[in-house]
Amino acid sequence: MESREGKKWERYEFVLALSLYFRLPFGKMSPRNPEIIKLANIMRRSNNSVCLRLVNFASLDPILQARNIKGMQAGMKSCKPYWDEFYNNKEKLFIESENILAKLQGLTLEQKYKPILKDTEILIGEEKISAIHTRVNQNIFRKMILSIYDTRCALTNIDIPDLLLASHIKPWAKDKENRLNPLNGICLSALYDRAFDQGLIGFDQNYKTILSKEIKNNCNKTYFEQYFKIIENRTLQIPYIEYAPSKDFLEWHMDCIFRR
Repeated sequence: MESREGKKWERYEFVLALSLYFRLPFGKMSPRNPEIIKLANIMRRSNNSVCLRLVNFASLDPILQARNIKGMQAGMKSCKPYWDEFYNNKEKLFIESENILAKLQGLTLEQKYKPILKDTEILIGEEKISAIHTRVNQNIFRKMILSIYDTRCALTNIDIPDLLLASHIKPWAKDKENRLNPLNGICLSALYDRAFDQGLIGFDQNYKTILSKEIKNNCNKTYFEQYFKIIENRTLQIPYIEYAPSKDFLEWHMDCIFRR
């Protein structure tokens, strides 16, 4: 197919680029990144062109600005309308971008995500659309958090994707505005994800692991020694500090979920 390099960017391209931007840590925005190469091939543009557009978006990002990390300002103006449209509505952004990608593949969104949409076939109307959108966005959040944590559990370094989960600090159902906020996620292996979700472990303002009284009451059991004593006071491993879990969210978890 004919290359689009040198042609004016269209809306669908900005949407695809911004969607990828929110899934990649700034430190991974390289023309050699497989995700960038993949998108460049889909868009029929060069890897450098897509990468430059990502760092244009980086120049608008308050998370990076807070750490004095600057992107590429040349070209920023053309990106700003899309940033303003989607920054506070990432659910809309990801659904639009996934619909675009599905269409480019000759598929519907439902066909593209068929493996994760089991049990939605019986739904109809708005209920079905809502269920599909929720599953798709949850899938994207998982990919985002695993990318930020280099596909490793932040407590154990387990790097088998099938054993890892994107743990929400403030649950999906509790905080709609932060469902897809990377600062609201931690990559944890299944056991610790469940323990965190149930308030059996928490993390303090220094990202150190705290065990609940309920867990400590089992200190005479073998599993406590094997799985919990070893993580007490252990600091979360955060590869990209600009995406460290929000301390406000961690405090909320300690106040509202953690079993003291």
